[in-house]
Amino acid sequence: MGKRKVLSESHLSEFVKPQEGELLGKVIKLAGGENIIVKCVDDRIRVCRISGKLRRKTWIRENDIVLVRPWDFKPERADIIWRYIQGHIDRLEQEGYISKTWSQYI
Repeated sequence: MGKRKVLSESHLSEFVKPQEGELLGKVIKLAGGENIIVKCVDDRIRVCRISGKLRRKTWIRENDIVLVRPWDFKPERADIIWRYIQGHIDRLEQEGYISKTWSQYI
């Protein structure tokens, strides 16, 4: 079995919508280790960590749009549970989860 060839990121079919208790955010800075600073749609800046299933499979860079789940006992911390590609960001804008200005200017 070889690697799956992806010609364009928009052809990837897997798409995760935000559920209750999850927020969209934009990566501001990679803080080192597994810590990433993210500005969420509720205008709070959170220190996030990459969840275990994404740690070795997905590279997260600055200005990426990610899905975070805040911790119950420490709301200024969160887990990153998904990274969106450009095709999915366009779909989120069409469905009204984020505004076009938010994803560009934060």
